[in-house]
Order: sequence, then structure tokens, then C-alpha cells
Amino acid sequence: MKIILNTNYKLMREAAFVKENRNKWQQIDSQTKDKDIPAETLADNFIELTDDLSYARTFYPKSQTVRYLNQLAGRYFINIYQYRKKENGRFLRFWKTELPLIMYRYRKNMLYAFLFMLAGVLLGIFSLQQESDFSSAVLGQGYVNMTLENIENGDPMGVYKDDAKGWMFFGIGSNNIRVAFYAFIFGIFCSVGTVYILFSNGVMLGVFQYFFYQYGLLGESAAVIWLHGTLEISAIIISGGAGMVLGNSILFPGTYKRIDAVQRAVKDAAKIVVGLIPVFIVAAFIESYITRLTDMHIYLKLTIIGLSALFIIWYFIYYPYLINKKTNGDT
Repeated sequence: MKIILNTNYKLMREAAFVKENRNKWQQIDSQTKDKDIPAETLADNFIELTDDLSYARTFYPKSQTVRYLNQLAGRYFINIYQYRKKENGRFLRFWKTELPLIMYRYRKNMLYAFLFMLAGVLLGIFSLQQESDFSSAVLGQGYVNMTLENIENGDPMGVYKDDAKGWMFFGIGSNNIRVAFYAFIFGIFCSVGTVYILFSNGVMLGVFQYFFYQYGLLGESAAVIWLHGTLEISAIIISGGAGMVLGNSILFPGTYKRIDAVQRAVKDAAKIVVGLIPVFIVAAFIESYITRLTDMHIYLKLTIIGLSALFIIWYFIYYPYLINKKTNGDT
């Protein structure tokens, strides 16, 4: 009789132990399927499991609870091992998988950013058509006068021939990264700040190109400017898309709590901007060391522009589509 009572008492204690921890174990079990579980959560969950498993082994040996926790802890151990392997190749994985998947997830934001800049370009062209002094208001009177002087001297692209190549490279690179950072961080103002930067840069680009068109130099100027501009402008547009990711998370949090949506958006948008830093550096190098070679053969110029455009289209548009299709099976 005493043995039966002890057995029933132990079963009651085990049932209470299971009831108290069931929800926690189910949550941990569901997280074993999460490929992007943070390392901190992975470690905390494993500690919880091993503590509960030790308790169950002490008081309820050979029970179903011990077997269940053993299996769950085993799956988590495999997850930790896989996470460690992933971390060893994290740098490569960021460029190969992580950044492309983020780009695909926010592809609509990138399209909207492109359309806002395009609208600015069209407005800049239209405004200069209507008011000849608009170029001075946008580009600055000093820059306009210098360019007109270069045109008269037969060297319209002379502005790119600064002798201090190293300082020019550093200045252009840091300035472009700063513009990208502003386009991203100003998204905190519900995307309005990002839209303003995209639109204003688009107006400047439209005025700049139409200014040369007025002097019959559109083709010559475009072949020089877009040597670096293909990467530079594309990166600014993508940075603007990152800013809109941030802003839209505030306006449209979806099924997430607003604070959770913002934290997720900040993390993804920051990765996009970090991924653009090499693009800005290459663009600054081209502008400092290659764009100055204005007498370069037109076919060589078009080759550089074409390769730059192909890289942007492939890595930031088409490759994300392929990686998403391979990873998630979406089309």
C-alpha cells in the first residue's frame, strides 16, 4: 500500500512539473525549426532544457518526461553545432545569401525609391526648361560658371580632373556614404525624409544632365558622368529603399508590435546600407581615377558603364530572385 501511495505521489509531482513547464518546452520545440534564431536565445533555451532534464532525471528516472527532454535537448545540441558552423562562414554567407534575401524581401521598397528619384529627375528637367536660371539655384552659381568656362575651353568635363586624386577619392567616397546614411536614417521620419533626399538628388541629376543637353553635350557628358554614376546613383536609390523599409515599419507594422517591427526593419535596413559600402568605394575610385580620363575611347567607357549596370541588375535584382526561389521556393 505504501509503495502504491509513493508511486501515485511521484506521478502527481511529475504531472505538476510537466504542467508547469509544458508551454515553455513547446515554445522551445517550435524554435528548433527557426533557422535565424539568435545565438543568445539558442544558449538560454539549451540551459533551460538541461536544467529541466537534470531535474527530471533525478526525480522521475525512466519516465516519458525524461525521454522527451532528452530528444529535445539532442535537437538543440545539433542546432548549436550547426549555428557554430554557420558563424564560421558568416562573412561569405552575408554576401551570398543573407543580403540577397533581404533585397528580395524589400524589392517593392527599392522600386518605390527608384520611382521617387525618377520623379525628381523629370521635375529637374522640366524646371530647367521653364527657367534658365534654375541650374544656378540647384547646382550653385560657382559650379555653373566653372562649367561654362570649361565648355568654352573645350574641356566640359574638366571638373573631374582635380590633381589630388587621393584626397578626391577619400572625399567622394565619404560624401557618398554620408548621403546613403542620410537616405537610410531619415526614414525614421515615416519615410518622408528619405523621399525628400531621393527627390532632391533626382532634381539635381535631372538639372545636371539637361544643363549639358542645352549646350549639345548630353552624349559626351553622359558617357563620362555615368562611368561612376551608374554605381553611385544606384546605391543611393537602394539606400533610399532601405530608408523606406525603416519608415514603413513605423507606418505599417503589420502583424508585429510596432517596436518589434521597427527593430526588425532597422536590422535589415542597416545590413543593406553596409552591403552598399563596397559599391560606393568602387564608384569613388572610378570617379577619382578613371572619370578624369575624358579622352578614353567611347567603347571603353560604354564597357565600364555596361559592366556596372549589369552588376547592379544581377546582384541586387536578379540574384536575390534566384536565391529566394532556391531557399523558399517562391516565384
